[in-house]
This record gives sequence, structure tokens and C-alpha cells, in this order.
Amino acid sequence: MALKSFKPRTPSLRHTVISAFDELTKGKPEKALSRGKKKSGGRNNYGRTTAPHIGGGHKRRFREIDFKRTKDGIPAKVAAIEYDPNRTARIALLHYADGAKTYILAPAGLKVGTTLVSGPEAEIQVGNTLPLQNIPLGTSIHNIELRIGAGAKLVRSAGGVAELTAKEGKNANIKMPSGEVRLINVNCRATIGQVSNADHENISLGKAGRKRWLGRRPRVRPVAMNPVDHPMGGGEGRTSGGRHPCNFYGTPAKGYKTRAKGKSNAHIVKSRKKK
Repeated sequence: MALKSFKPRTPSLRHTVISAFDELTKGKPEKALSRGKKKSGGRNNYGRTTAPHIGGGHKRRFREIDFKRTKDGIPAKVAAIEYDPNRTARIALLHYADGAKTYILAPAGLKVGTTLVSGPEAEIQVGNTLPLQNIPLGTSIHNIELRIGAGAKLVRSAGGVAELTAKEGKNANIKMPSGEVRLINVNCRATIGQVSNADHENISLGKAGRKRWLGRRPRVRPVAMNPVDHPMGGGEGRTSGGRHPCNFYGTPAKGYKTRAKGKSNAHIVKSRKKK
């Protein structure tokens, strides 16, 4: 993937860096695999704002992505590499030999015309999906399941890549992009390779309007608000809040553990916070 910059003909273009979209194939999304996407504007059914900084944005269509890849042993040909406005990664349209069509997350380096297969007997090839027990140690993977058959939940954003570091009994050690090492059942599936569009982190919007196109409204600092609007608002002159940082509802931030109990903490071998 390549990036595109502009001559500074206007103040906003001076800092704008966008994707060149060289790897994409032209055409509209597959009609049977896409549908309209409603917008809430951050409001609930009473019309009250419950999620701030949301509103506007360009109209989108949602693409149905196959995160399970359960059509084992049936070869699929990559028909197109497409842009998805709902995620940072590119998506690939697959045409299966039995006539079915699905979208998947496109791995880096995937080309139109490539044949992909899923299942325990699949080759170790970029884009193929296999159970972890059939993947060699040291292989770069993405699109990883947390529970058997539940579909991929981990490492799905642009440029994401994890590494299979060890296998012991019914669990495998996976080193996540954050540096966290966690245990995942060896019968869970993962896709070979790295997620496409790794240069997404280098994109610069360049102007406030482009952020509005994405549906993101301006954010006001809590310390600049009034006490009626935020717990950290108010004060004579400039203050740093007058209390420990918190959100609108008063939940502490910056160091306060908010991870819900019952999460898979027991499966974390090495925390991402430990260097």
C-alpha cells in the first residue's frame, strides 16, 4: 500500500496524507453481501445524547464479513480487493467453487486470482485459515478466534499481526500486537499473514472537515466545561480539574482498573503493561 501527499496549495493540504488506494479493484460492493447502515448520532430512543462526539458523516453500506471461515476444503478464488468504510483494513471478495460468495479481511500481499482454502488440511499460505494446532510455531497470524467456532475476535485492524510462540496441551501461546501473551485453545482458528493496510497509522486527516466526514464531532475538554456539564468543569481561572481525572459519570480514569470481572484474565500469561 502507498500513501499520497499533496502540494500545499491550501493550509489543509499541507499536512494531508491519505491512502493511494493502488491495491483496490474498481467496482461497487457485492449487493448480496452488503446492506444499509443506520446512524444513531449518539442518541438513544429518547433522543438524548448517550455517546458523545458522534454525528454526521458520509452515508455507508455495511459489508458482511465472514469471520468463521468454515467452508473447509472448498477452494475460493480472490475476485476483488475492496475498500470498507467501516474498518481500517481492506476486504477481499471470495468466489467459492460451489458458487458461494463471501467477504474476508484481506491479508497483506493478497492478490486477485489467488486461491484460498480453509480447514485443517489447508496449506500454510497467506490468507488460508487453519486451527492453531495445525499452524507451525513462529508463524505470523491474524483474525484469531477466542472461542471455538465463535468467529475471529482478535487482531483484525489494519496492519495487525500476532505470533504463535508455543503449544502446550490444549492451549497455544499467542503473542499479541500489544506485546501481551495469552492462552488460546489449539482448536480455535486463525488466518495466516498480516492484516492489510499497514500504512493506516501514517494517514493524516489534514483538516477538521475530514474528521466530520468520518462522523466524528468536535471534542471539548472537560476542564473547559462548566460544573453542570462535567465533574471536572468550573473553577476560577485555569484549573486542572480540581479532582482526579474522570469521565462524565464520575468513573475514575488514568490508572483506575475498569476491566470487567469475569473476563479472560486467567488466560493472560504476560501482561501488555509489563515490559
